[in-house]
Amino acid sequence: MTRGPERVIRDEVLAMSAYHVQSASGMVKLDAMENPYSLPAKLRQALAVSLAGCELNRYPDPTAPALKARLRAVMGIPDDFELLLGNGSDELIQIIIQACARPGAVVMAPVPTFVMYQAYSTIAGTRFIGVPLRADFSLDVAAFIGAIREHDPAVVFISYPNNPTGNLFAAEDILKIVGAVSGIVVIDEAYQPFAETSWLGRLHDSSNVVLLRTMSKLGLAGIRLGYATGRKEWIGEFDKVRSPYNVNVLTQCVAETILADSSILEEQAAEIRTSRGVLLRRLAQVAGVSPFPSAANFVLARVPNAPAVFAGLRARGILVKNLHGMHPLVDNCLRITVGTPAENELFLTAFSSAIADLPDGAARRDRVG
Repeated sequence: MTRGPERVIRDEVLAMSAYHVQSASGMVKLDAMENPYSLPAKLRQALAVSLAGCELNRYPDPTAPALKARLRAVMGIPDDFELLLGNGSDELIQIIIQACARPGAVVMAPVPTFVMYQAYSTIAGTRFIGVPLRADFSLDVAAFIGAIREHDPAVVFISYPNNPTGNLFAAEDILKIVGAVSGIVVIDEAYQPFAETSWLGRLHDSSNVVLLRTMSKLGLAGIRLGYATGRKEWIGEFDKVRSPYNVNVLTQCVAETILADSSILEEQAAEIRTSRGVLLRRLAQVAGVSPFPSAANFVLARVPNAPAVFAGLRARGILVKNLHGMHPLVDNCLRITVGTPAENELFLTAFSSAIADLPDGAARRDRVG
């Protein structure tokens, strides 16, 4: 008798594809919204001292009191909100969905958005409902509230700013959605350092909102640390689903050390915001290219032929994200992470050449000025 995975693995999991990470070997890596700057020597030395003292033979403190205290101080989290740490915000998304995955439960989000909301929903056995954004990437509030009334979602995710579109949804639109949801609304602020606005100050106003953040985009993608904050009654339930010792000793040590001198991360975020403005202006000068406003550390741009331009960039050593086929609203769109000024120049040069190589390229030979 044949014994294979199709006999025991759930059909919806069999139908999924594993999350694909592009190989970036030898490339200028502008595909994953990472901070392109390394840490200064002084901070690296402080890390070396801190890490040398880590007790690797012991399990980490699962409550991480020192790290939580540091996060509260640096991020301005009020004492009456609880904190939950995760192995990146991805784990926290999975924890929240799993905790709410009653039979028949629905997870909802505007689309296109972060793909893992749907992936973790499928893994947990809940039903995912995506409500399309308008053509300008704003929330279609009427359609969203209609979907809420029809499906009564247990969890609604709102990426703020949204990935992959880069825009901030209007606060009044989010408030209408929060007011219509009987379950929980998760405001995902992965890109908050580049938006310079936050939902944190509004948490007291809504009993069913939890805020989600990550240290990855701020410059610490390699340590995998995210956190959720909200009312204790929500966080206490989610904590029951968290795996013991989910945030390792090295991650806690690195985060505590760097947050003690967090000004460097704030300075790097400011550099990225400045470079983002330059990148947007330069892209807007290319005929046939339409960049969209961004409050994140990436820029979304519609091009004449995204697969061909993506291939042209890759052939020239530049790796971006091709979104063509993800959702009709982002067809022929590329998502470009904001790099260092030098990396951005390399991208712009390669991009200009890739555009010029397209059929009818002679009509689009405007160099990026």
